[in-house]
Amino acid sequence: MQWPLPTSCPTGSAVTDTPETAQLLDRMADALHAIDIAALDPVVIGIHTGGVWVADALASRLALDGPLGTINISFYRDDFSRIGLHPQIRPSDLPVSVDNRVVLLVDDVLHTGRTIRAAMNELFDYGRPDRILLAVLATRPGRELPIAPDVVGHVFDALPAGGHLRLTGPDPLALRIEVTA
Repeated sequence: MQWPLPTSCPTGSAVTDTPETAQLLDRMADALHAIDIAALDPVVIGIHTGGVWVADALASRLALDGPLGTINISFYRDDFSRIGLHPQIRPSDLPVSVDNRVVLLVDDVLHTGRTIRAAMNELFDYGRPDRILLAVLATRPGRELPIAPDVVGHVFDALPAGGHLRLTGPDPLALRIEVTA
């Protein structure tokens, strides 16, 4: 699928809407139905902040009844020296045990893999899952760790120079390519 080139914005950045986020979520839900996710009775956990929005949308589409867990990986990041502490650190909330359970870990964008690695580190502080399935709305180039999603809404093979993906929401959810000048 080809994406339109970003259009200039007065702020010195450019923004392009990606395909309808609802269609990407439907694609992800179809893939999760194909693996019979409901029969696995998963603990659905979204990574703050965009992953929580995506997890909520997926749980609704899949009619999963269990409580939605949220995880904040701020203290588990390995790149504090480059990015500094996030100013709005929120606690994780795992309303049920993850011991011997299937965990559906959800994030918005998979880039380097470091966020997912940090999330798994924190999950194991809460217990030992039987299996972790990873669902992401989008992937982009730049992987630094050997982490791959089980379910993905869209794979971006390339982005414009200076481009990154940003999910806005939660209502409505919109995935965008932003290019900084």
